[in-house]
Amino acid sequence: MEGVPDRATVFIDGGYFDKALAGLGRLRVDYQKFSDKVCEGTERLRTYYYHCMPYQSNPPTEDERIRYSSMDRFLYTLRMLSRFEVRLGRLQYVNAEFRQKGVDVLLSIDLVELAATGQITKAVLVTGDSDFAHAARRARDKGVLVQLYYSPATYVHDELLQSCDDRIPLDLAFFKDLLRT
Repeated sequence: MEGVPDRATVFIDGGYFDKALAGLGRLRVDYQKFSDKVCEGTERLRTYYYHCMPYQSNPPTEDERIRYSSMDRFLYTLRMLSRFEVRLGRLQYVNAEFRQKGVDVLLSIDLVELAATGQITKAVLVTGDSDFAHAARRARDKGVLVQLYYSPATYVHDELLQSCDDRIPLDLAFFKDLLRT
């Protein structure tokens, strides 16, 4: 895009990233370093992190309170990082399990909006869900380079893989310099 500086935005599906990190031995990643690494060579406009708060019954159990409090602290830490934005969906009980609702829509809207308004030239997706394939293709149609960072140990839908320009696996070697101490 002529006249537009090279800028990237990182879109992290928190539920997916949690599974990817768990599959690698529950890695504790420095999200700032991670975001900077995947944007290497391009100014990072922002990192968006999408997730849901853990379920709490009424009244919550002690375990539910601990999980909720832990997630709240984690999200606070992310919000304090430079150029980070947290977007929360909600949990819904469906077919005897909890499912995230609204997260896919929030991520897709943000991706398409930033691409359509010319604010970014590169989008970094960290997810595996085919729901993002249409948004990825739309961003590409607007001239945005779409890169998918995915875990080979976690399911990634083939439609999403085909909808992105580049596909970069997240393995232990990738994270070697990104771990929190």
